[in-house]
Amino acid sequence: MRTSLLVLHAILAAPLAQAQEIQPRPGDPMPGLSLTQLQRFNLGRQVFVTPISLGEGRGPVFNDDSCIGCHFGPAAGGGSSIFVTRFGKAAAGGMPFDPLDSLGGSLLQANSINSPSCDEQIPAQADVTAMRVTPPLFGFGLIDSILDSDILVNEVFPPTGVSGRAHMVHALEDPIGAPPRVGRFGFKAGVATVLSFSADASMNEMGLTNRLLPVENAPNGNQAQLAMCDTVADPEDVTDAGGMFKIDRMTDFQRLLAPPPQTPRSGMSGAAIFDAVGCNKCHLSTPFTTPPTAEAGLANISFRPYSDFLVHDIGSTADQIVDGTVSETEMRTTPLWGLRNRATLGLWHDMRASGGTAEQNIAAAIQLHEGEGLGARSAFNALSTTQKNQLTQFLLSLGRLEFDYEGNSNVDEVDWFFLRTLVSGPAPASPILPDDVGAVADFDQDGDFDLEDFGALQRAFTGP
Repeated sequence: MRTSLLVLHAILAAPLAQAQEIQPRPGDPMPGLSLTQLQRFNLGRQVFVTPISLGEGRGPVFNDDSCIGCHFGPAAGGGSSIFVTRFGKAAAGGMPFDPLDSLGGSLLQANSINSPSCDEQIPAQADVTAMRVTPPLFGFGLIDSILDSDILVNEVFPPTGVSGRAHMVHALEDPIGAPPRVGRFGFKAGVATVLSFSADASMNEMGLTNRLLPVENAPNGNQAQLAMCDTVADPEDVTDAGGMFKIDRMTDFQRLLAPPPQTPRSGMSGAAIFDAVGCNKCHLSTPFTTPPTAEAGLANISFRPYSDFLVHDIGSTADQIVDGTVSETEMRTTPLWGLRNRATLGLWHDMRASGGTAEQNIAAAIQLHEGEGLGARSAFNALSTTQKNQLTQFLLSLGRLEFDYEGNSNVDEVDWFFLRTLVSGPAPASPILPDDVGAVADFDQDGDFDLEDFGALQRAFTGP
């Protein structure tokens, strides 16, 4: 394998014209960043992957000691199969859902710095629990940069058969009295900005109080227990040698993370079927474009996260937890970009669509669509087997790297072993089409795998 790869490398000793660049790998920074931004990204990544020590204020109750403890697959900033638990008391007898805030709700912090004396438990009063899996963070800066008005237009002018609405929330960094913003992060769209996301996760997932959330979580709301267990003065997040707080470093890393790749970039039959059955009514296939006022490197970028960032009623398969104005049966439309990386592990907020192949897990997730998703589910079920397969393969293109024949988020000699048989000159007898398995090698989508495509393969090659 290495010999044939080196032969083609020698053939390509002269530089080739570049029509387009390879897509960033998971965990890479946004392309085109300045040196200053790349430094911010790298410094932020270091904080993201470094555990919070007890002396720095971790705990007393927490779920993990670092961001990467949960967000690690297939690279720093990704998702994982790690869960957190939400709980509450269901609405009954005219009383609304109770998140049991006074008892530490609605998020369970499953670990403590001094077990068992500082542990938190699901209260006996809770009769609703929900598991939520760790989501990926790729492309967060682009999502953060979307104008509220570009999300709200789909609330005001919804597609036929759906009625999504924005979850209006206050950003933690905004002054008191500032108008609410459109929430876009989290399973209930309860967070409006990446900075709010960083501050919230630092305090609620790692127990690191900060300038935006300076009050510590008491284990199950027990202040006496908190006084006994917490030994570091609040707020615990202090500035580093560069004058930056940890939550700002974390935010830099997340904001500048590149979005997931998509291969092939266009032309698959399943993309048209996706629209025809109505998946695109919530999982928008039309792009968002960031405004010119966004940060350099994030401005004027057209991208498809495949979400409207609105909450929709999906019926009994929702998590049954209330978050602000979002009801038990409402959930934010999950962005589908990067789906391939999650499909093999499991899908849905609690990964109940799991245990099978990626294709089987996708089919199971589609069957979980109730409420406003029922029309698309019914239309999917009416498709032929061929059409279902085409739709599934389109969904599996979301998150796939160019030349990644194996589909495991890296490009190495094993991929080359399979791809080398596809090498041809221009205008081969059997052109490569977007639905073909060899489409991962047709970088410029001109129907062949020639020397120009191989030049891109060289740049995409990651090794084992």
